Amino acid sequence: MSAGDGNVRTGRVRRVVTGIDEQGRSVILSDGEAPNVFRSPTVPGFGAVQVWTTAPGPVRNDGAADAAGADVEIPMYPPLGGTVFRVADFPPDTAYGEVGKDQLFSDIGGEHARDGATHSGDRHFWFHKTDSIDFGVVLEGEIWMLLDEGECLLRAGDVIVQRGTAHSWSNRSGKPCRIAFLLLGALPVAGITADEETFAQWPA
Repeated sequence: MSAGDGNVRTGRVRRVVTGIDEQGRSVILSDGEAPNVFRSPTVPGFGAVQVWTTAPGPVRNDGAADAAGADVEIPMYPPLGGTVFRVADFPPDTAYGEVGKDQLFSDIGGEHARDGATHSGDRHFWFHKTDSIDFGVVLEGEIWMLLDEGECLLRAGDVIVQRGTAHSWSNRSGKPCRIAFLLLGALPVAGITADEETFAQWPA
């Protein structure tokens, strides 16, 4: 986790978690800022909040454990059948300055994912891919989604279904963009899989 970039908005999400008490009644277990936060140490305004996560297999809703507590290590994307729910903040492209690709992906623990630039060359620094199907909702702002072929402008209220494809995010608006993502670990496309070492820290 990073100490932050001074942007009071980056990485701040109110999270309400429900559960069942000892009498079997539905209750609010927690209501406050989600504690599992990443704020880039090198790019002002770039960060993400890990809202929740589930491991592969049947999901249990009992207990009061926080699956995305402040000290839980969560990979960039989940293993097959697992999920990661996160909210990401993308600053304008100009905020990245001279930060190199290697440093950028190292910051987010996704060095393995940057290999998605096979067909895009140096078209954009954010090109990556993951073995997951990603459901995204643009919450505020706007952003361009770049693929190997073509690009698409997404605005607040638009939704994305990203099916394991190489892609990049380009914020050309001059204002921050916030997107909520639900990632579901999926089979690799065409037999091309990412480095399985990313799952080593998966919470039990």
